Amino acid sequence: MQYQPLSDVRETLNVQWYRSKMPPERFRELSKRSNRQGWIQAGGHFGLFSLTGAAVYLTWAQGYWIAFLAALFVHGTVATFFRGTATHELGHGTVFDTKWLNKFFLFLFSLISWWNPFDYAASHTYHHRYTLHPEGDRENLLPLHPNVGGTFLLQLFTVNLLTQPGRTFGKGGLLSTIWVTMLDAVGKVGSTEIPANEWLRALHEDQPDQHSRSMWWSRAQLAFHSAVLIVAIVTGLWVLPLIITIPSYVGNWLSYFVALPQHCGLMENTSDFRKSTRSIRLPRVIEFLYWYMNWHTEHHMYAGIPCYNLPALAAEIKDDMPEPRNLRQAWREMLDTWERQKSEPGYVFDIPLPVTAKTERRRKAKVEEASIGDLAPEGLA
Repeated sequence: MQYQPLSDVRETLNVQWYRSKMPPERFRELSKRSNRQGWIQAGGHFGLFSLTGAAVYLTWAQGYWIAFLAALFVHGTVATFFRGTATHELGHGTVFDTKWLNKFFLFLFSLISWWNPFDYAASHTYHHRYTLHPEGDRENLLPLHPNVGGTFLLQLFTVNLLTQPGRTFGKGGLLSTIWVTMLDAVGKVGSTEIPANEWLRALHEDQPDQHSRSMWWSRAQLAFHSAVLIVAIVTGLWVLPLIITIPSYVGNWLSYFVALPQHCGLMENTSDFRKSTRSIRLPRVIEFLYWYMNWHTEHHMYAGIPCYNLPALAAEIKDDMPEPRNLRQAWREMLDTWERQKSEPGYVFDIPLPVTAKTERRRKAKVEEASIGDLAPEGLA
């Protein structure tokens, strides 16, 4: 499908989003960024990564191979939430009140997890401004397939080597990610027959300055992980790449299962986030690893509110919001929708709203309410 240039989209597409009402003083309270909360979230996640990494090293050094595999699986499960989860919220710049701390942890987590924060900043800015309006947002191009095939699941519970990005920007296995990084380092994009690559090319054409930063970042990533590999070869510590270079592709199971419900099976071209985005309930420890992005409808409605305040935001506007599913219910919903879409390609799941919900936009959103934090690059600010 041919899409118009994104510069034209910015001129012609103006989505008037519905946002649930709350008292202005409560909004200001929930919008406050906190260095203490930021250290708990970002520092806590990195601390957990360091502990599981130490367990991988110690079990390797002692030759406890069953324990080593178990530690590597747990380490990977923790690390997979760096990629597109920790980097997502840090990219919004709302985790710490001190801006350089947001940048420091953003680049640290991105470096470890092969994430490109510059391409993503451009992509995710469009995603928030034009959520699931395909002419302006192809970060997740519907329909998405809730894949539970045997080969795919095997990679999720072991090492995700071969998964292709397909219809979701920035998602793919280790080998495809390295290939995309190598291409980006020399200013190229893979086949645009793949929707994720078509979107990447559109972003590069729209934001050439951001593309230039992306190229330098890709070169830095390749240099960093090459250095890790060289140190491992020279010292004989072949465990180092397992701890640093590939863990974001080991044990992808949990991050996949909790992240796919965000938009899968839902409605395109609507101005109501409650119809295009899905919130789910999760245990607190998983909420922490997922940086509270299970409250995804609330995040889209008020993207400038820090992730650790999303549970409080959900409680504040719950009478105007759909009942959040648990993970099993969300997956049942997605799988049933996918089965129906095979015979009815235009079918989408219409999330029911409570009887207390409002549907009329009360007024134009204030600048602070429509904020997406510090996400937008200069060319899109």
